[in-house]
Amino acid sequence: MTNLARRAALASVASAVLLGSLKAYAAWRTGSVAVLASLADSLLDLVASLVTLGGVHWAAQPADEKHRFGHGKAEALAALFQVGVIAVSAFAILWRAVERMFAEQASVDPEYGIGVSIVAIAVTLALTRYQRSVVRRTGSIAIGTDRIHYSSDLFLNAAVIAALVLENYAGISGADALFGVLIAFWLLFGAWRASVTAIDQLMDKEWPEAKRQRFIEVAAGHPELIGLHDLRTRTSGTMDFVQFHIWMDPKMTIAESHDVVERLEAELGAKFPGTEILIHVDPEGQVDEPGNPLAEINLLEDRT
Repeated sequence: MTNLARRAALASVASAVLLGSLKAYAAWRTGSVAVLASLADSLLDLVASLVTLGGVHWAAQPADEKHRFGHGKAEALAALFQVGVIAVSAFAILWRAVERMFAEQASVDPEYGIGVSIVAIAVTLALTRYQRSVVRRTGSIAIGTDRIHYSSDLFLNAAVIAALVLENYAGISGADALFGVLIAFWLLFGAWRASVTAIDQLMDKEWPEAKRQRFIEVAAGHPELIGLHDLRTRTSGTMDFVQFHIWMDPKMTIAESHDVVERLEAELGAKFPGTEILIHVDPEGQVDEPGNPLAEINLLEDRT
């Protein structure tokens, strides 16, 4: 990570520590389930930032003798750890909210919860604006993902304010517990989205079809390629991996086909940075796995 991205990550950690401390005091003074849920989210922000930093650092380590493809999947493992923490916290909040519904206990000193939530909104706005400038200058995926997570906290803190106002000033009994339930489900939804992305990487899911088609279009720009087949793609951390077979004129020499492959790799690497490309050359018409529906045959047939 660059120094600028590292400073943004440290700013994220510092914000989580500050807001977690303030919300812990507010939760103790108010007894509000919504404030407690907001506190849990801030603590999860801290855990997520620390785990993400560790995962990104590990994933950035170069390939070694035991990990020839690098360590990119460390990010997915870190994400799954976060998902587990989020899910446990969400269920705990949900249980406490249900208990609160039957207890019908009003919050004490709700102004503490409202004040802390206002401060949290101000701090989060400042942080997300800083993160946006860092992402624009560095293109950091980790900071960009962190910014999305913190942006959702703006709605969460607004929900806490609404819960305390409705319960304690509008006289709507059960509003605090209801918002606690909603926040718990919001956390579970976020955990589910994160788990899908992490599992897709661990299972080597193919690129989205639109991205695959852009890749094929770039390759199709080389007239020496007669065909392209058996295209396989995957993502590991911030790295993409692609391998495919190409048909070429069987009369070409090894040196000539090598030069074509070098030019193709260079152009594809420029259009798809951060991608490791492996190309296998076949004579025109060669089919390695006849009858295998996954070994796509000549993806360049429709080029003009």
